[in-house]
Amino acid sequence: MKKRNYYKNIWADFNKEKEMIFISGARQTGKTTLAKDIAYQEPVSYYLNYDVPQNKTKILAQPTFFEAIDRKKSDRPLVILDEIHKYKEWKNYLKGVYDGFADEFRFLVTGSGRLDLSRKRGDALAGRYLHFHLFPFTIGEISSPTIRQVAPEILLELPEQNNVARDLWETMFQVSGFPEPCLKGTKLKYRRWAHSYHSQVIRDDIRNEFAVRQIDTMEALYFLITNCVGSPFSASNQANTLKISHNTVSSWITVFEQFFLVFKLRPYSRKISRSLVKEPKIYFYDYCRIQDEALRYENMVAVELSRAVTLWTDFGFGEYQLWYLRNKEKQEVDFIVTENAQPLFMVEAKFSDVTVSPNLIKFQNALNVPAIQLVHQKNVVRKIKNEKNVVIVASAADWLAGLN
Repeated sequence: MKKRNYYKNIWADFNKEKEMIFISGARQTGKTTLAKDIAYQEPVSYYLNYDVPQNKTKILAQPTFFEAIDRKKSDRPLVILDEIHKYKEWKNYLKGVYDGFADEFRFLVTGSGRLDLSRKRGDALAGRYLHFHLFPFTIGEISSPTIRQVAPEILLELPEQNNVARDLWETMFQVSGFPEPCLKGTKLKYRRWAHSYHSQVIRDDIRNEFAVRQIDTMEALYFLITNCVGSPFSASNQANTLKISHNTVSSWITVFEQFFLVFKLRPYSRKISRSLVKEPKIYFYDYCRIQDEALRYENMVAVELSRAVTLWTDFGFGEYQLWYLRNKEKQEVDFIVTENAQPLFMVEAKFSDVTVSPNLIKFQNALNVPAIQLVHQKNVVRKIKNEKNVVIVASAADWLAGLN
């Protein structure tokens, strides 16, 4: 688990193609550990963390500090720039070092903010890098070292029992997939870690980046939305509670997304009559902050699916997105994955109910795609006919182990 071979293999593939690679993800998902592990296998490398005061000074005083690296003439050293996005002029800086030194050096850039903000039209970095995201531990990552493109025939296979995945699933259900609490494996260690983690991101990273004046209110919003998991999110309700504007709530949720505290799913509306088209759902990367076990389980499944669609897109398999389904009669399916804007498969997360959801049947008949109902408990695996389609009902850990 510690080696993160799944992500190292993505890096290795990208490294063959581009001289600058971005890795972004939530704080304490292991970006620095991964970068140093990659560097350990390099003949020549140099690591710089912008959070270290003397490193900030080094970049300002000598922007091309890496030219002083000792190396053989044939070497192309790997320069690792950790948290460089906190440097005000980071985009122009990276453009300069890429344009001037890509023939002599390779660059690995990591950050706990959204480095993909640089995809805006006309951005200085356009075309100069490849980018992938690092998630907390997930079942799909641990079960296979290799990313693979999902195929309909794989979706329709009954999963095999996977005891390693099941044990890890139970651990993550109690302590999250973040490396530090997950590897320690106890609720006590998780609570100690979580006590400071979220406040540090909001009070340190976010406040430093955006100079938020109402930081106490922002933190209160973050804790309030824990109760919103699993339901369409209303910014107006939270605004009324906190006595702030609707726009402020929406902008702060966007900031939480940028710093990988939460992610949003939009309702999918194409081909769905009387669909809900506005309100998103919000899920947390640290799902163990959710006390209700059924909602925590749903959030776990959301993280697993989000990791899959994000990495499939990063790797270049296609444009994948994760949504939810809900119509105005409040009939709902928890998740639907699209590939290049077309429905690919649906997933319903049931904590204990092995009876196929009638909503899953209804939406499958409308969309004609594979449907999977995942349950938290062990030893569940069955295939049920639905006219010309089938529904897979399976234990979450077993099925998700095959979603690489």
